[in-house]
Amino acid sequence: MDYDQLASFLEVARLQSFSRAAEKIYRTQPAISAQVRLLEQECGERLFNRSGKRVQLTPAGEILQGYAQKMIDLHRDALQAIAELNQTARGKLFLGANEATCLYVLPKTFARFRQLYPLVQISIYRNFSHKIVQKVQEGAVEVGVVTLPQNTPNLEVLPVHRDEMQVVMPANHALAKQRSVTLDELVQYPLILPKTGRTRVVLDRLLRDKRNEIQISMELASVETIKKFVGAGLGLSLLSKSYAQAEVAAGLLKLVPLDGVKLHRELGLIYRRDRYLSLPAKVFIETVRASIQPPKNAVQNDKGAARTVADSDAE
Repeated sequence: MDYDQLASFLEVARLQSFSRAAEKIYRTQPAISAQVRLLEQECGERLFNRSGKRVQLTPAGEILQGYAQKMIDLHRDALQAIAELNQTARGKLFLGANEATCLYVLPKTFARFRQLYPLVQISIYRNFSHKIVQKVQEGAVEVGVVTLPQNTPNLEVLPVHRDEMQVVMPANHALAKQRSVTLDELVQYPLILPKTGRTRVVLDRLLRDKRNEIQISMELASVETIKKFVGAGLGLSLLSKSYAQAEVAAGLLKLVPLDGVKLHRELGLIYRRDRYLSLPAKVFIETVRASIQPPKNAVQNDKGAARTVADSDAE
C-alpha cells in the first residue's frame, strides 16, 4: 500500500464514483482503477461493489477505509511536524466558539495572541457548543471553546473560564438596591429569556415550580439584544456577569445575585488528543494556558451545592 493508492481509494469511497474521483484528484479513470486493483490484490478482497454507475464499499472496503484515513492523517501530520521544525508560527488558526464567548471572554486572549504571533490569522467558526464539538471531531476546526462538561473520549479539555449568572435589570429598577433577589421576587416582573440553547433549558428547569406565575415578555436569540431590551425596561433576565460588565460600569444595568441558588457557566478549550496540532493551534493553546486562570471549584450554597449551568448559546 502506498499513499497515492490509499488517497485514490478514499476519494472513490467518498464520491462513490471512479470517474468523479479521477476528476477530483486530476488523474485518469484507468489510473484510479489500476490503483484500486493493486489494493484489492494486496488485501485479497474486493473493496468495491460496482453496480452501474454507483460504487459502494464492500465489508472489506469499509474496514480498510478507517485504517486508510488514519494512515493519510499520519502522513499529513508527519510532514507538517517536520515543516514546522524551527519555524515561527504563521498561517491560519481555525477556532470554534459562540458569539458571546468571542465578545466577552476571549478578546484579551486574542489581543495577547496577536502581540505574540502577528503572522497567524484567526478564522472563527461561530455556532452552538455541540456543533463546535462536531467540527473539532471532523477536523474542520482544530480548537474549540465550548460549554462544560464535555465527555467525548478523544477530546482534550482545558477548563478556562467560570462565571456566575445573576439577575440583570435597569440600574433604576426597584430591585436594584437589594443585595439579592429571590425567585418569588423575580417572577413578579416580566422576564426576557434566551430563545434557545442550554441556558434556556436550565432556566426553564429553575423556574419550573413558578411556571404558573412567570411572565415571559420576550424570547430573544442574542445576548446583546437581551441587554438592550432589559435596559429599556421591558423585563428582567439572567445573564453571566462577564456579559454585562460594560453596561454595569456605565451605570445602565445592575447585576444582583439570586438568593439561595448560584448558577454558573463553565467554558473549556477542546482539541483532539489523537491528532497532530498545527503550530498556530499549539501556540494558541499555550497562550490560553498562560493568560486565563483555571476556574475554581464551584461555590457551595447554604442548601448544599451550587447549580452549574452551561454558557448561553443564545447569539
